[in-house]
Amino acid sequence: MLYNIRGENIEVTGAIKSYIEKKVGKLERYFDTPPTSEVHVNLSVYNDEQRIEITIPMTNLLLRAEEEHVDMYAAIDLVVDKLERQIRKYKTKVNRKFKKEGAPKHIFAEMQNEAKKNETDSDEIDIVRTKRFTLKPMDSEEAVLQMDMLGHAFFVFTNADTQQTNVVYRRKDGRYGLIEPNN
Repeated sequence: MLYNIRGENIEVTGAIKSYIEKKVGKLERYFDTPPTSEVHVNLSVYNDEQRIEITIPMTNLLLRAEEEHVDMYAAIDLVVDKLERQIRKYKTKVNRKFKKEGAPKHIFAEMQNEAKKNETDSDEIDIVRTKRFTLKPMDSEEAVLQMDMLGHAFFVFTNADTQQTNVVYRRKDGRYGLIEPNN
């Protein structure tokens, strides 16, 4: 894997860089062939909070996690744990899909057994953050512009015409979708 490590309000020292490469490099054990993708790492410090974001784009999977902690090394450990859970969850889903379609059972069997040993309660849904905001009345075009400006994949808004809560989202084909309540 190729590492692209950037720091914001923090100097990326050789020790931090090697620690990140060592920890993220351990994720390669989950794959038959090591991924050749680039690992994007953003480190930042604001008000004594160390923040790390890691994004690993792959062919059929985008791994992304972020974590904040007062200690950068602890934040690195926590974010790698999140990425490990994502990989195990993905492999479990793929394994289930192959079993349903009648594909060979041995494809991810070894990885799934290892995941079951290490997995404690990753099947539980863990809501870690709640956001509250005021919905501004607007039309769907303005909502798409707001979504693109924020860099999000979806945007919740109040439809100015119907006064109902709607959601616009970016589809995989690059176009946009609109979700409206069925009344």
